[in-house]
Amino acid sequence: MDLHLTAAKPTPEEQAAVDAVFGNAETGWDGGARKIERDGRTAFGAQAAHSKRHLLLPVLHAIHARVGWISPGALNYASLRLNVPPAETHGVASFYGMFSFSARPAVMAHVCDDIACMTRGAGALCAELEQKLGHAGSPCVDGKVTWQRSACLGLCERAPAALISAAGKNPRERVIAPATAESIFSIVQDACHGKLPAHPDELNVKLSVPQAGQPQLRLLRRVGHVEPESLDDYHRTGGYEALRRAFEWGPERIIREVIDSKLLGRGGAAFPAGKKWEALLLQRHLRRPHYVVCNADESEPGTFKDRILMEGDPFAIIEGMTIAALAVGAEKGFIYVRGEYPLVAERLSHAIQTARAGKLLGENILGRGLRFEIEIRRGAGAYICGEETALFNSIEGYRGEPRNKPPFPTQSGLFRAPTVVNNVETLVNIPEIILGGGAVFAKIGTADSSGYRLFCVSGHVARPGVYEVPFGPTLRSLIELAGGVGGTGRLQAVLLGGAAGSFVSPKELDTPLTFEGTRTIGATLGSGVIMLFDDSVDLRKILLRIAAFFRSETCGQCVPCRVGTVRQEETLQRLVAREPLGSLAQESGMLREMAQAMRDASICGLGQTASGAILSAMDRWSLFS
Repeated sequence: MDLHLTAAKPTPEEQAAVDAVFGNAETGWDGGARKIERDGRTAFGAQAAHSKRHLLLPVLHAIHARVGWISPGALNYASLRLNVPPAETHGVASFYGMFSFSARPAVMAHVCDDIACMTRGAGALCAELEQKLGHAGSPCVDGKVTWQRSACLGLCERAPAALISAAGKNPRERVIAPATAESIFSIVQDACHGKLPAHPDELNVKLSVPQAGQPQLRLLRRVGHVEPESLDDYHRTGGYEALRRAFEWGPERIIREVIDSKLLGRGGAAFPAGKKWEALLLQRHLRRPHYVVCNADESEPGTFKDRILMEGDPFAIIEGMTIAALAVGAEKGFIYVRGEYPLVAERLSHAIQTARAGKLLGENILGRGLRFEIEIRRGAGAYICGEETALFNSIEGYRGEPRNKPPFPTQSGLFRAPTVVNNVETLVNIPEIILGGGAVFAKIGTADSSGYRLFCVSGHVARPGVYEVPFGPTLRSLIELAGGVGGTGRLQAVLLGGAAGSFVSPKELDTPLTFEGTRTIGATLGSGVIMLFDDSVDLRKILLRIAAFFRSETCGQCVPCRVGTVRQEETLQRLVAREPLGSLAQESGMLREMAQAMRDASICGLGQTASGAILSAMDRWSLFS
């Protein structure tokens, strides 16, 4: 007996949501995932031509946006359309934090209570919401609304933050930051009456980019200065001049200049960008599909620089990816956007459509024979998908679990084909390198840390926001650039690199913000997070929140991380409560042993760095003595 036929059936709304994704995929590039066919080959590498599994994540988003949750009937219908076993469909869908599997009100408020928002009153905000809306997870406002606490929403410079979503035929999302209990209550009431604005957010340049308009800026020079949806504005400010020069140079020269620039990846791993590109160029003779992937899933607590670039200068990302495609011989690109960034998804979708209409994407770009298309994939609340191989699995329709390396992505990446992955900030540097030359770019900053760097400054600071500087200033000077310490004015600690980074003390403020400078104090630049904590903060509570974050975000694939992150949180809870198993010293020692096991044996960087910030704080302060 066909078990599909005896399973739960979808509602007409759920069926329409799924069918709409397939309609888009089959009819064009308006948000779907049409396959490119060339010489009888599919653009999706080793995938069978009839496979539609790569549409699973868009299908799940469509269902959830339409009805507010994913029912068994909807999952069964998605499985039938995708030709994927229902158990696998459920396994993938349950992997993501933004999807619900129980019926809930159409209006949902996600309220951030992560570490940056904690410094800006998230605790008091959630307490007020409990008075106005009831406990998190319970229906309210005549059963039409519910709210829940959320991990970092990437709005740290405007903390505290909230994201409101309203399901329906015309689903809407609205960002509120800074948020108050009154503003959240007002917006959810509007959402209940179908009055949620179509536009999800506006980039407040004065709040988010305090340097906006200053002449020395390069990566941020357009943000707030041009209309981000205007291709004419982008052309007027030098847009696509780099691509035209890249066509004149050809792939070998492009890659040589990127190598000469000494550009290191800005996503945290700091791998030489040019070396990645060169690895793909060397495989062009194999006539295999190549891919360019932009990792825009910045989910590190305290990180928001990529969001601001994508909201304020989306065509720069498109141009950087197109230059990369020309260099490595790719015809297809993906931008994997964080699910909590509705304005980013809107801006990038518009930029892709506009670039295609202007013959800057698609067939025969600028009349030079280059064929390149870009598709957006929106994540759904899984920090691990920022790891490049987990990102590949997510795009392909599998659980976002990291793969073992080798093989590396440049050999076997997306759809098991050679793939180059760069994050947003890295790609925005590419036009600068092409226009100025690699050798000139290499002279900016220091010998081992070249070029410009964006830093996300938040927490107890006078002017939170994203700041651009050439590599080399000290941590102290950057804090002064941001107006100095906020809150009580007395600095207790700085978190460098985010939850996977390290805490540093006020004694270390003269450390140069370079890759080599931070290494000398046992820290890392990571994703560019600089989060300040004044002396009113109980650092032990911050460490507990970091431990809870990693426990929640582990993919569970490998034992050291799956078990280690849980035991780490439990141990910290006992230390904070001063109820150790044995002595405080023995419990602290056990915490360090677990950290070493996770560093040595975890498959990916999540488990390897899950204890970094916690141990760095224990090393610098007597928190549990």
